Amino acid sequence: MAGKSRLSEWVRRRTEGASGAPRAAEPDLRRDPLVRAAATAGFPVAPAAHPANFGCSCERIGCPIPAVHPVSLAWQTQASTDMDKIDHWLRTDPLANFVTATGIAHDVLDVPAEAGRLAIERLIADGATLGPVAARADRLLFFTETRGNPADEDEWWPCELDSHPETAEEHPGIRWHSRGSYVLLPPSRLPSGHTVEWLPQHDLDLPLPDPLPVLDVLSDACAQFSYEPEREPATWLR
Repeated sequence: MAGKSRLSEWVRRRTEGASGAPRAAEPDLRRDPLVRAAATAGFPVAPAAHPANFGCSCERIGCPIPAVHPVSLAWQTQASTDMDKIDHWLRTDPLANFVTATGIAHDVLDVPAEAGRLAIERLIADGATLGPVAARADRLLFFTETRGNPADEDEWWPCELDSHPETAEEHPGIRWHSRGSYVLLPPSRLPSGHTVEWLPQHDLDLPLPDPLPVLDVLSDACAQFSYEPEREPATWLR
């Protein structure tokens, strides 16, 4: 119980305690080993934009999604676990954030932080399998096994919202990142001053769980906070 309380308090500090000031443009020394660890775990990664000049490092004037999108429009084919390619990206831009493409080696269940905190407490109390979990500002990212290419295509639900992580503010409920989507990897930096972080004792050392039991708990937790699902649960669980 003490460990559960400490974990919940850490998540609360991470998601509520940002200063709101952009960080100085200095390399995060944790980035390279964390990105390499993700690739070693089988997660395809690709370089992403980063905060710059109170906005985004990309060339788009007035970028509407600063520092949360891949650098290349071809990120789905670019994403790789090849260490030589990854080392080249890391050397080329020491400030770049990185994303991981979902629906290949893993999926991600992405929920509002308050619902995610409640779900973590319930999963730990029930002794359920809980894999890697990352905190991104006011959202938690639950990494799971992928169901991105089932034998029965009816089991996969394409959702435009899930393919655009930047729409979370407009549609704050639970979303399932699978084929065609991505999430930022730790320790990506956001313009708000937040960084994406692995939760203590819930990093890449843990195996990926089956997504459906985790989804059940996350859905119940979101319902308690009146977050509507992005589609009918019956469609999710075919």
